[in-house]
Amino acid sequence: MEIILKQDIKSLGEKDDIVTVKPGYGRNYLIPQGFGELATPSAKKVLAENLKQAAFKQDKIKKDAEGIAERLTEVKLSIGAKAGETGKIFGAVNTIMIADALKQKGFDVDRRRITFETEPKFVGEYVANLNLHKEVKVKVPFEVVAE
Repeated sequence: MEIILKQDIKSLGEKDDIVTVKPGYGRNYLIPQGFGELATPSAKKVLAENLKQAAFKQDKIKKDAEGIAERLTEVKLSIGAKAGETGKIFGAVNTIMIADALKQKGFDVDRRRITFETEPKFVGEYVANLNLHKEVKVKVPFEVVAE
């Protein structure tokens, strides 16, 4: 029995895969739970069209991300934080601060797409990793300065 998966299933396959399963597994578990649907010829045509449209959208999103990444290579941020005499920061520099600094420079990047190579604990220079797309990643240097 062929089933089109509606979501990722760990030992079976990923979303939109057409997999062959035993009839009981498909009829009694996958279809009633909403994890898949029967792979009829019409469902396969719909799936092919949906995949074609999704690929077009993903290509546009990737091109937009590459354009942003190209402009981000020239950006250097400066983040102000309260620090002690030794240079240790009180509190933390977090992804929200980086996202706000990028927004001031004209880049709208979601804070959940920002990570740090090393957590900023002291005044100094650091690097933030921006995951704009699953294939487009940018490293943005930033400096933590004492206020």
